[in-house]
Order: sequence, then structure tokens, then C-alpha cells
Amino acid sequence: MKPIQWDKANESLEDFRKKLDIDAEIDKYDELLEDLFLIRNPRFKFEPSYKKELEEFINEHKGEKSLEEAGEWFYFPWNNILMHYLLDEMHQEIRTARNKNIITKDEQEKFYNTTVGIAGLSVGSHGVLTLSMMGGSKTIKIADLDVVSGSNLNRIRHDFSVVGRNKCDIAIEELYQINPYADVHAYNKGITEKNIDEFLSGLDILVEELDNLEMKIRLRIKAKELGIPVIMATDNGDNVIVDIERYDLDKNTEIFNGAAGHLTLEEFKKIPPQEMPKLATKIAGPKVVVPRMLTSVLEVGRTLYSWPQLGDAATLSGVAIAYIVRRIALGEKIKSGKIEINLDSIFDPDYNTKEARNARESIRENFLKTIGLKI
Repeated sequence: MKPIQWDKANESLEDFRKKLDIDAEIDKYDELLEDLFLIRNPRFKFEPSYKKELEEFINEHKGEKSLEEAGEWFYFPWNNILMHYLLDEMHQEIRTARNKNIITKDEQEKFYNTTVGIAGLSVGSHGVLTLSMMGGSKTIKIADLDVVSGSNLNRIRHDFSVVGRNKCDIAIEELYQINPYADVHAYNKGITEKNIDEFLSGLDILVEELDNLEMKIRLRIKAKELGIPVIMATDNGDNVIVDIERYDLDKNTEIFNGAAGHLTLEEFKKIPPQEMPKLATKIAGPKVVVPRMLTSVLEVGRTLYSWPQLGDAATLSGVAIAYIVRRIALGEKIKSGKIEINLDSIFDPDYNTKEARNARESIRENFLKTIGLKI
């Protein structure tokens, strides 16, 4: 799915309209131009008498054309909306203007030209959206075979109108309406052995947010071979566990930074199903998973259908993903390994008391004993 762009060299705008089934037309081009004018003329921030200068700017911009013919028009076939946009460079300029100078012009360009793949669009959907909001990754690959369920909506930023729809399809629509000049490659059947090489081809950074343990391993083995850094953000109660694997800097890095030992795909396939919780716990980080998550995991299949996930942690995961992608894209230093973003430790005044630490440790020990894991 892609938006349809008006071919101004070969047809009139009116002929373009006649070909389409339009339910709504959005034309705020004059407001976009005024915004662009003010961005380029910041002196008017505190001197709001610029009517003459704005008129001259608009006349110069449109030239001999009408304002309606300036810029670009895109039709979105998934909702039958026709929308008027600025030209590509101007669109990028206006939507990243408020990034400056936290992100400089040169940094923004590098960020925009970094190709990112995001596999898994539950937590990953927040990474996709935040990257696009920040003007990053013009070229992006997304993968997920799942559809949205009602229970997903406690952590995915949509309403109930999307229940039953493929997560990739929803992300495509958002990405293109934010930036119709983007280049989105969607894998709505998920990552498979057949398409894994194609998905990873050309990536600068991989964000891995899948539930499938085997595919987590396969992606890392391939990323390691190709020297592609891997980011994984895992929601953890109200908190987030971030894993950063820098295969671009050191191809000898163990997958999961060694959390699962020297694990090969062949060894993984020999692990019996009853041992999988041990492996998943090792990968997640038994020392950092919050107590309520640990006790809830033991109830899955008994009193709970699945493990708990919260919207605040999923949103925070998206923030972490976008931040790390940007730093890697810009060649800035960043830690590797497992890093905890712990809101409880920041805001709970009793978090570091002896009683609280002992209570957490007791729950952790009981959990590890129950699943038979020694650390």
C-alpha cells in the first residue's frame, strides 16, 4: 500500500481528482506556507506584523501557478483522503524545524537517511511512530503477521476501529500520512526463513520486538554476520529493559550479549518446551524483571491468558528505541548490553529501603526456584 501522487507533468489536478474516489479533501497549504515562512524568518517570532512579507513569500513560492497547483497532492486509498503537501525538502524542513538545535541540520539528514528495520509491532509500533515523528528513517522496513486484538489496545496507540486489522497495514497508513515521501517496506506475513535475508538487506539498524524465540535467534545470527546493530526494548511493569548488541563494532559479540550463553540455533531446537521459560527469563534478565511481572508469569495459562504489558512501558520503549537509533545513526557513543530504565527507582521514595529490596529479592528467588533456574 502506497499513496498515489498527482502526476502534474501529465495531467491536470482536476483530471487527477476525477480518477479518484474521494471522501475528503484536506488543503491547508496556505497554513503550511505561513509556518514555513516563520521558520525561515524567526525575527517575526516577537514582531507579528509580517503580512506584506508573507504575501511576497507566497507569490514567489507559487510563481505563475495557482496556490492549488503548488506543492504535491497525495491520495490515500485506504481512507479515500486527498491531501495537499509541501514539496519533499520543504515538508521535511517544516516537520523537523522544532527539533533544532537539539538535532542539528546535518544530524537530521544523517538520521533521516538511516535505514531501520522493526520486527514486531506491538512495542515496536511505538518505535516506528516516534522515529517518524522525529524525522528519522525515510526508508523503513516493518514486519508483523499479527492482527490487533481488543486486549492489545491497552498498549498500542489506536482505537477499537482497528481490531482485526494487520499491525503492518496500520503502521503503513500512519507513516505515509506523516511523510508521504517515505519509503516503507512492509512484511505483513512476518519474518520467515524465506524472507529474512531480504528483510535485513540494506539495514543500518535492526529493532527486534518479536515474541518468537527462534526468530529472535535467527535474526541475531544473521545480523551478526552482516554487522548490523540490534536494539530490543522489553516492557517490564511500568519500566523498560533495553538490550543493545553492537555487531557493527564487534562481530564476536555473543547473541543477547551472552545472556543465553553461547547459544546456537541447533542447540535451541533441542531445548524441550518445559525449559523455554528458563531461556526466556535468562534473555529478559532475571535480576531486573519486576516482582509483579514474575508472579504474573507464573499465572499465565491458569488465571491469566498472557503476560501483562502496560501502555506507559510500551510508550517508553518507543522513546528508548528512537533515542538509541538516533545515537547509533549519528555515530555517537552509547552503552552496549542490558540497560534498565526504572521509573520505580526514580519516583518511589521507598524503592531502595532495606525492606523493599528484601521483598523484591524474596519474590525473585521464589520465582527462579519455581522454574528451576539458578543464577
